[in-house]
Amino acid sequence: MTERFTVSMDDELSARFDAYLRQHGYANRSEAVRDLVRGVLSEQARQQDADRPCVAAVTYLYDHQERDLGRRMTEAHHEQVDLTLSALHVHIDQRLCLETLVLRGPIAATEAFGNALISRPGIQHGHLHTIPLDQPSD
Repeated sequence: MTERFTVSMDDELSARFDAYLRQHGYANRSEAVRDLVRGVLSEQARQQDADRPCVAAVTYLYDHQERDLGRRMTEAHHEQVDLTLSALHVHIDQRLCLETLVLRGPIAATEAFGNALISRPGIQHGHLHTIPLDQPSD
């Protein structure tokens, strides 16, 4: 079932929203509003329910020649094998590696692990994206 409702906004906000739609490739306003609402509700769930199951992606870039960092990162992965669904390791050039881990577990545990990885010395760039789930985690 779909519920329809009307949203009123001033001309300036409407123009900025339409520019947002074009920039992000939305076909219509409804799709954009649905995504924005989902995003807000997801963020609220992430902040309010640390035990809620989630999936997360943590991606980071590092110099593999820096003080045995690659080995230390692999050891960290093995310490949290219960959270890790998949890992991707890509050689960007002679020195740089990009890794992406897909995690699944309670929000608090996946965020703690992801943040611990990207905050390690030697990690050049990192990002954690968490998506709360509605169904229980297996």
